[in-house]
Amino acid sequence: MPHSIKDRMTQYHTRDTAETMADVRHEVDRLDRLLVELLVERQSFMDAAARIKGTRKSVLDRPRIEDVVAKVKAEATKKGLSLAIAVPVWRTLIDRCIAYEFESFDRLKPGLDNS
Repeated sequence: MPHSIKDRMTQYHTRDTAETMADVRHEVDRLDRLLVELLVERQSFMDAAARIKGTRKSVLDRPRIEDVVAKVKAEATKKGLSLAIAVPVWRTLIDRCIAYEFESFDRLKPGLDNS
């Protein structure tokens, strides 16, 4: 039975109440849609950072990367998310966000400090 658009965002099951693969897939798809929403918001702050930062060189901030990863590791450990998932996912996310921020910087400030 197809669900309405509103129903597609509604949680129907937990890991303990899911009884079929359709139940599991519904919840995974719902969570993926929520993750996309969060990533859109995170990406918007890469645009803000590109707008605020004065030099292209300041886009790549290695101490900040390690700070973010340390915070994610602490939160993942606290909430029960496997570090084998959290660390590579966040390192990839950070890497892609930095690449996006470089693109945004270049778009907002063409020719400025493009070394």
